Parts: sequence; structure tokens; C-alpha cells
Amino acid sequence: MTMTNYDYKGWYVLCVKSFHERKVYDQLLESSIEAFLPLIETIKKWSDRKKVILKPLFPSYIFVNIRTSLDFYKALNLNGAYTYIRFGVNYAKVKEHEINKIKLLIGDKEITDIDIALMPLVVGETKRITFGPLCGMDCEILKVNNQNKVIVRIDSIQLNITASIPLHYLLETSKIA
Repeated sequence: MTMTNYDYKGWYVLCVKSFHERKVYDQLLESSIEAFLPLIETIKKWSDRKKVILKPLFPSYIFVNIRTSLDFYKALNLNGAYTYIRFGVNYAKVKEHEINKIKLLIGDKEITDIDIALMPLVVGETKRITFGPLCGMDCEILKVNNQNKVIVRIDSIQLNITASIPLHYLLETSKIA
């Protein structure tokens, strides 16, 4: 992908230093760059009291609406920002309707106890590989380790191929058409 022909417009996920989300968010707004930092209410407990605080729904992430290549690099150069999330060679772009869904979710006062969780892989699950040289092949999860990789078995021509594949290469079976 050549950066000169890259379409920068859209929502990106900017990764920031831990506990710097609000500082970077404020800097983005001061730089006239549209940003979205979803915050949720949570109860912080101390030994002598409890207090309701706002914390980021996605720790270390800020959604940034980039309009130009200048905005793209300006946001990246802010104090506390360190990279955009990527999947392979492509930057992760979030669709406008997904941003709106998150805004609706956190804006609804009747919805409480919001939390995020990565969907854990289950041994025996079937997934589709969506990136890399094995793209398009279905696989079975054999083992899950703690290095954000899975070991899969791919049945092809009555042979088993075992490979360690990054999680972002896999598509949930419910999305396989």
C-alpha cells in the first residue's frame, strides 16, 4: 500500500499511553481534529468510600475522525499518542454507523454495567482465515496460548497442517456465509 494514494478519510483507532486517554483527547480537540472517547460510569472503591468515576470504555484507545493526511500525522504526533491500530498492513478503520452505535450505547442512561470483553477462542471451534497465505480456508482451533496466537488444524486433501496464526486473521464462524 502506498501512502500517497491512501484515502485517509474516516474513523481510525489511535492507541495512546495508559491513562493518557483524556489528555490526548483534549489535545485532539485543541488541534481541531474530531475525536470520540467513549466513557462509562463505574464505581471506584476505596477502603473508606466509594465514588462514581468516568473511565474509558476502551482503555488506551481513542477514535479519531481523520479528514486529511495532515490530520492523520498531526494526531499521531501528539504527546501520549503512539500508533494507530493496524491489522496486517492496513490501518483499522471504524465505520461511521459503528461509532454511532457506541455513542447510542453509552448515551442511554437505562443501560448500565457496560463492559467489554474479547471473545475467547474455544478449542474445537471452526473459524475462517481472512488474511495471509491461508486466506479463505476454514480451520479448527486446536490450542490457545497466551501469545495472541492460536494453533489450528486445516483439513485439506486428508492432510493436517498445523500453524500458529495471529487472532486478527480469524473470522467467527457465525460470519462465515
